[in-house]
Amino acid sequence: MEVRLGKVADYFAHVGAIGLRLEHDLSVGDLIHIKGHQTDFTQTVESMQIEHEEVQAAKNGNDIGIKTKEKAHHGDTVFKVLGDATEHDHNVLP
Repeated sequence: MEVRLGKVADYFAHVGAIGLRLEHDLSVGDLIHIKGHQTDFTQTVESMQIEHEEVQAAKNGNDIGIKTKEKAHHGDTVFKVLGDATEHDHNVLP
């Protein structure tokens, strides 16, 4: 099961990170799924920032940056994967 976190507002290619405004709380260690017309991957949140400061958790309404292991695109939807993530294991990156 997934819950929508928001849409990618920006992709920062030089650092490999997305920017978005959260619609639900998120923490480092959570599993996210990024999906769009050219994008479809799942990864664990390993690094997250608010205003260029590293944070371990962010709340609904925060504007955050998340390091991504693959390229994302403006308008891609970001989901938080809830519950047992074994169904997503084929997409999880080491």
